[in-house]
Amino acid sequence: MNKKDLFIRFLLGGTAVSLSYLITVVSPWKILAGIFAAFPAVMLTAMIMVGIASGTKKATNIARGSVYGMMGGIICVITVLLTLQSTSNWLLSITIGLLSWLTSSIAISTLRERLAIKKAVRHI
Repeated sequence: MNKKDLFIRFLLGGTAVSLSYLITVVSPWKILAGIFAAFPAVMLTAMIMVGIASGTKKATNIARGSVYGMMGGIICVITVLLTLQSTSNWLLSITIGLLSWLTSSIAISTLRERLAIKKAVRHI
């Protein structure tokens, strides 16, 4: 990755995160803080940069892979919420949540690949 790509990623991702934060600060609806906290700025930035550099096919792979990460994100949020409610320790909750995100995302991806292979074998 060259410096220009890194700078563009920083600008796009940082702008998205900053705007999300500003919306939560000025909005009278506090639930928006949680909704905008889940804004997929990293995925969109990655798709834009890969699409520009390598084309639609590789950007499609980024989008497909992000599905597994976002499904893991649901598990992460639930884990963080439950851990936070039971321990009142935000740092522990975040740590356990990130570990659950990584583990579940990899597990979902692996399961999907295995199911696709089984389906392909049946059609042969």
